Amino acid sequence: RYLNEQNTWFKQHFPEYINRKIAYFTAEFGFHESLPIYAGGLGVLAGDHLKTASDLGLPLVGVSLFYYQTYFTQEIDVHGNQLAIYDPLVPEELPMTLVKQSDGSPLLIEIPLADRTVKAQIWEVKVGRVSAFLLDTNIAANQPEDRKITSRLYGGDQEMRISQEIVLGMGGVIALNKMGIHPDIWHMNEGHSVFLVLERLRNLINEHQLSFNEALEAVASRTIFTTHTPVPAGNDAFPLHIKDKYFRKYWESVGIRRHQFMELGSQVQPEGYEIFNLTILSLNLSRFRNAVSKLHGEVSRKLWKTVWPDIPPNEVPITHITNGVHVQSWVSRKMRELYRKYLTISWYQQQDDPKFWENIDQIPDETLWQTKLQLKERMLNHIKERLEKQYFRNKVGSLQTIRVRQLLRPEVLTIGFARRFATYKRGTLILRNLERLKRILNHPERPVQLVFAGKAHPKDQAGQELIRQIYQISLTPEFRGKIVFVENYDMGLARDLISGVDVWLNNPIRTQEASGTSGQKASLNGVVNFSVLDGWWEEGYNGKNGWAFGDREDFESQEELDSWDSEQLYDILENDIIPLYYQRNEKGLPEGWIQMMREAIKSIMPQFNTNRMLKQYWQKLYLPAIQFGELYSQNDFAVAKEIAAWREKIESNWSDVKIKTCKIHSDSGKNVTVQFGKEVTIDAQIHIGKLSPTDVKVQVFLAKFRDHEQVHDKIEVFDLQLIESLGNGDYSYRASIRPSDSGNYYYTVRVLPYHEHLINPVELGLACWADGILC
Repeated sequence: RYLNEQNTWFKQHFPEYINRKIAYFTAEFGFHESLPIYAGGLGVLAGDHLKTASDLGLPLVGVSLFYYQTYFTQEIDVHGNQLAIYDPLVPEELPMTLVKQSDGSPLLIEIPLADRTVKAQIWEVKVGRVSAFLLDTNIAANQPEDRKITSRLYGGDQEMRISQEIVLGMGGVIALNKMGIHPDIWHMNEGHSVFLVLERLRNLINEHQLSFNEALEAVASRTIFTTHTPVPAGNDAFPLHIKDKYFRKYWESVGIRRHQFMELGSQVQPEGYEIFNLTILSLNLSRFRNAVSKLHGEVSRKLWKTVWPDIPPNEVPITHITNGVHVQSWVSRKMRELYRKYLTISWYQQQDDPKFWENIDQIPDETLWQTKLQLKERMLNHIKERLEKQYFRNKVGSLQTIRVRQLLRPEVLTIGFARRFATYKRGTLILRNLERLKRILNHPERPVQLVFAGKAHPKDQAGQELIRQIYQISLTPEFRGKIVFVENYDMGLARDLISGVDVWLNNPIRTQEASGTSGQKASLNGVVNFSVLDGWWEEGYNGKNGWAFGDREDFESQEELDSWDSEQLYDILENDIIPLYYQRNEKGLPEGWIQMMREAIKSIMPQFNTNRMLKQYWQKLYLPAIQFGELYSQNDFAVAKEIAAWREKIESNWSDVKIKTCKIHSDSGKNVTVQFGKEVTIDAQIHIGKLSPTDVKVQVFLAKFRDHEQVHDKIEVFDLQLIESLGNGDYSYRASIRPSDSGNYYYTVRVLPYHEHLINPVELGLACWADGILC
């Protein structure tokens, strides 16, 4: 019934685009634990992206790699050490089929890789109405080393990493072409797949005899790039000698020189040496770019300002679309039954309608609470099963097993912390003051239990040390049965944890969590979030649907920040969370807690779901990319050629552009008092040399001034009009402006390159600025 449904959202609203194709490339897909080719949040988000494309009817196809040794199975030994077990997968036992030719033989592709050619076969995974294609080099036709390219996700050295990324990006394009799939737009989920753009460039140059720069404009106009990493160290980068080894033949084949290729991804380190950064390459080879939450957008625009050096951070062309989750995958079966009974049988079709979710109040308190306790009991049984296997393997002893079985109880307030164990997520923050925590967890009338789960990357020793600390503390007499670490966090365990715990704890270093989605999944099931205001929670927290802690301000040291945050964490736990949970009415129900559960569902469900997310991707990125891609390609790529030629002219002559004079009224340039609501006249004299007035735009730039610094999210821009030519490349401009607010403003005049078909008005990253004046 699902597969045959015709009246999808996309077909209803955009029938004229039903035959267009969106290619979505990612290094990992997390569809289900039965296909363990994912490491964590990035893959699960990508899986939810494809599931929702199927639900909405978007014509999307996914591309990734098939890792035949999984990410890794995590075991915790008797000392708390993480052991990474790589279990080989048997493709024939997995929910996927081999793509074959008409004669029944596997369809193979060939991928140039440094000085050799690697072959790959293709697996198809049906994700509802859409398909994901996974490339696999583990075939007899390849050398042993090349068969290992698709062995492990995020494994190996830099040579292995770049080989994987070439197979994913370039190989993915080759595979789609060979299968007769010709996407209209291309979406890169992180920079791992950026080499797909290079392959498309080469194809376009060969097929249409375009120059490299002309092809770049045409290809980039159809390319979307989503960045997920808010810290510089988390972005893939390579030393130049590796790029030489793998791309020398490439830049020769497309008619450019080494320095031109390297400039596309060049990043100079503080120490003075140069590296090749794949995020910078992705930003330069795309025209549509987004971060994954509002706060992450602000961070990304500051982080990557160097790509647009003359542009203030708030205008850097990186927008944001906040992540969501696939509701049907992450709402537990018992909660789905409640929604069907008390809302409507087709509740999921209205998941992004805030008004609809006001009806959550129709569920009786007692029914909602009993469902919560059932979910918690299911989760605790799952945890006990895993712990018993772990303790038996480690020969911990039956006493510990019995104690855990007795102490983990559904009536006890349960806090969950489960995620990738990277150090910035601060997995041990709640353990910072063990004496205080001991009193909290062992309170005779209001006990608390903590459940931890998560994997650290096998090469991340610091992350593994956090796991070791938690495990060893959990075995001490004061915390036995009060703190548990559950090994091998996967999607199966995640489903029970995010629906079973009472509180979902999240405490990364602020601005280092791009979005996060586990807390969203938890709230769909009535779990209450307790988090620092980072990622999506900055947008989701409303004061009634959970708790927030931490500070938005910077601290001088990490130690000081951790100390401040942990104290707030304990204070809120003791004074707000625990009392509210254990406060019961005459029926024995925690009325206040249940009300917060309702508020979590009704405020978070309609906003942080992938239906809303994908609709925004279509409106903000996919549809414009299709439209601009067609514009740039029509009439033998006339607009792409025009933009490339114009860009070359601008970059060759920009050093001559100067702002000679800039006056407000007749003032000489000192502070000026302007009456609020009155118009101000700005005059400017500009020298643009050999450029034409049609090549530039002259603007007044206003920034609110507060506490001795510009507030760049409070800016206004006004265009000046050309008044006359003064000869010798000089022109006069004028504008009458009226600021929308009162207060101190920093104002200046700037000149920007301008072309009517430019996708982003600041795309070139060039601007000529006059000296600023405070008025």
